[in-house]
Amino acid sequence: MMALAGAGVTVVAGTFFLFPGEPGSQAARSVSRPPAPGDPLTGDEIAAAGKVASATWRTHMTNGQAELLYVERDDDKAAGERRRADVYIYDYRTDRLVVRTVDLAKGEVVAEQEERGVQPPPSRGEEIRAAELLLADPEYGPRIRDAHAKAGGRPLVSASDLGLRALSFTPGPRDTGAAACETHRCVRLFVRLPDGTWLDTSRIVVDLSAKKIFTLEW
Repeated sequence: MMALAGAGVTVVAGTFFLFPGEPGSQAARSVSRPPAPGDPLTGDEIAAAGKVASATWRTHMTNGQAELLYVERDDDKAAGERRRADVYIYDYRTDRLVVRTVDLAKGEVVAEQEERGVQPPPSRGEEIRAAELLLADPEYGPRIRDAHAKAGGRPLVSASDLGLRALSFTPGPRDTGAAACETHRCVRLFVRLPDGTWLDTSRIVVDLSAKKIFTLEW
């Protein structure tokens, strides 16, 4: 075990972390016939649903104020034989989850609901954004870059070069130091280095709503 100076960062050789499967979207597959109501969404359907649902959100998404998390098939029985998709969008400005239901045949949003206090699995975009915030941190960033260079023999070019897994984080009674995460969109980020070792960042929390880094006090 090699410890990095500074709270909450440890390189653990040979340590294994188990993570949930890739978030949300049902796997697209190629079919030779039009998809039936119960079939998984195709790649074209996922792309079309995301485009329709996010049409009024694109400026906020470009500015990092919102994120399209994932798209999944709408299994509401009220849909009948119609192919519909639920698109999950997180609004960091108001910390609400917006779910827009898209009728794929009509190409339009037919329902929308909002929830607060719901934290679905992080998207790939959120993993990258969390890593960028961590690398920009004056305490942790240089240490992560140094660990990457030592493990891979080359400098880190961007956050996307790291092996990343993120988990949604809501503080428990003993998690002091990240009270803002009771309402904000926060994640724990696990980072894999080129040699297969993991940075144990279990005490580090990235607040995507406020764009801040917290270190849990245990």
